Amino acid sequence: MASFQPRLRRPSSPSHRFTTTATSADFEYNRRQPTTTSLASAGLFPGQTRSLSGIALRAFCLGAAGSSALLLTVATLLLTSSPVWRAPFFLLALSTFHFLEFWVTARRNTLVATTDSFLLTANWPAYAIAHASAFAECLVVSVFFPGRRWGGGAPLHLGGVGLALGLALVVVGQTVRSLAMLHAGASFNHQIQWSKSDSHVLVTSGIYGRLRHPSYFGFFYWGLGTQLVLGNVFCFFAYAAVLWYFFSRRIRIEEVKLVEFFKDDYIQYRRRVGTWMPFM
Repeated sequence: MASFQPRLRRPSSPSHRFTTTATSADFEYNRRQPTTTSLASAGLFPGQTRSLSGIALRAFCLGAAGSSALLLTVATLLLTSSPVWRAPFFLLALSTFHFLEFWVTARRNTLVATTDSFLLTANWPAYAIAHASAFAECLVVSVFFPGRRWGGGAPLHLGGVGLALGLALVVVGQTVRSLAMLHAGASFNHQIQWSKSDSHVLVTSGIYGRLRHPSYFGFFYWGLGTQLVLGNVFCFFAYAAVLWYFFSRRIRIEEVKLVEFFKDDYIQYRRRVGTWMPFM
């Protein structure tokens, strides 16, 4: 009878199995990686509209400016009796505003978020001139006329009525604007839309059920509030005039397109909900 001898099978090399598996995994990994062409078309390289380095640099600068302004504001209030603390407070308010403009856009309307979403150069150079003038008036008055009174009565010092009202307007204005952008999502855009996109819907719920153009309402009263906090007489009235002209004109133009996009739905919404801004 033939003897039975088991045939031994040589195990495959562990290194061979690892190499085969790794090569397959590498292929799958590399296949999923974005190419230079795809990154360039997305605008992520330096100098492009969605530059990652540009976004990081702007966020860093705003964070540094905001934190420095907060420290200066607190230190000036604690260590001196000078009203000059209002200048770094304005820088803190500006830094917060511009950071939130980008963050909210990136959070709720990601596809349109670019370096311009920080609004640092919006309406240039008028925007920069307005804020530079506000800083200049505040510093001149704080240094050379620290005892000046607002409107013949209420002082713009800690505890003053004007200061309290200004702080309230800054907080409420910023909150309303950011909430409006978050709620509208993809239907919000920093630019007037001349054609209706697929994601564009008429938002009438939430804060939009109380305010028409709540983002404009927010910035309008935020701007006036900052000037009350700064104690600026000239810039308060200049801001009021410029902001009223800018938003009243923009609302008229924008609502022509909104009626075109949404027909009677927007007409009825406009009749039902006000802007809560004077004569707009």
